[in-house]
Amino acid sequence: MGQKRFSSLVFTLMLTIFIVGCQEKKKPISVKQNVVPNQIQYATGFNIKSEGIITVIEVSSPWPGSKSTFTYALVPKDRLASITLPRDAYDAIVATPVNQMIITSTTHIAALEALGELDAIVGFPNTDLISSVAARVRIQKGQIEELGTNENINTEITLALKPEVLIGFGINDTNKAYETLHKSGIPIVYNGDWTEGTPLGKAEWIKFFAPFFNKESLADEVFEGIEANYKKAKKLAQNAIEKPTVLTGGLYKDVWYVAGGKSWMAQFLEDANANYLWQETPNTGSIGLSLEAVLEKGVQADYWFNPSLHGSYEELLQANSHYRQFKAFEQKTVFSNAINKGETGGLLFYELAPQRPDLVLKDLISILHPKLLPEHQPHFFMPLN
Repeated sequence: MGQKRFSSLVFTLMLTIFIVGCQEKKKPISVKQNVVPNQIQYATGFNIKSEGIITVIEVSSPWPGSKSTFTYALVPKDRLASITLPRDAYDAIVATPVNQMIITSTTHIAALEALGELDAIVGFPNTDLISSVAARVRIQKGQIEELGTNENINTEITLALKPEVLIGFGINDTNKAYETLHKSGIPIVYNGDWTEGTPLGKAEWIKFFAPFFNKESLADEVFEGIEANYKKAKKLAQNAIEKPTVLTGGLYKDVWYVAGGKSWMAQFLEDANANYLWQETPNTGSIGLSLEAVLEKGVQADYWFNPSLHGSYEELLQANSHYRQFKAFEQKTVFSNAINKGETGGLLFYELAPQRPDLVLKDLISILHPKLLPEHQPHFFMPLN
């Protein structure tokens, strides 16, 4: 082989290697890598796992009784163009970190505030329901737009806001507004924090929000603090000598709704070392009873929590004179979570309590066992006027 021919072959081979190498660098990166599950201790409605550079969130309980699991892929913005994702593998793909987000439930507010991400919220349905002072300042400045109602979100305003994701709240899978926004290219991600049955399970949904902002470590830190405070309060409650009996709920038309024995409220009462009169029932939600049935079982209850939305004893009597028969009414031991409201009437309990169960538990302990927390200032449960 001549020297010139050999040199030509070497040059051709090197050129081929260079071209192939360049092509390899430009080839999309596969995301099929080691799967690392993130630690979820109490919540049962979602899980998170890392698959290489992407984070996958699976929501198995977007609403009670859901038979569908929704899967979402969160991809770093600076890597989005360089990876390939399996077709139809995800219900939504979201580029992170998110700068513009629409949320649809007040339960989302507290988690985002704890993560320092209130500025990311650009729209909300029925902003009057929001109680957070910091969020209300943003509303007044026009930085959080009014979107109507969750069931009928103003799609025109929503599209104009150009959100990178909408965190959805639903009681089922039929929301025409969501369908319209999805077809327009806005990722819809369901959040089911409200379906959790335990206090710490609800609070752990802060970890659901964290990956949207690359703040997983902060979410872990916040939750660990809440968990520690809750466990400490629960342990303190066990020092109580007496275990007072408790009645919950009130009449709506002719039906009295009490908290079921496996409900969020029942768990709080158990951890506060109370004798909840319906704690043996298997219901995870409320139980509809007649006035007669509640009188028979609860007329001598030491305490009565959440008498519908009534804020005074006079309101109770105006609603139904039979309320006077209860021992808790006569002894003025009725407490409501509907008294502490935000500037525009939103109930603080339904916004903040899911994220701060430690404060809820301390409220209950201070009421049921006042000697254990004599200096505690209530956040949610207030005595009726």
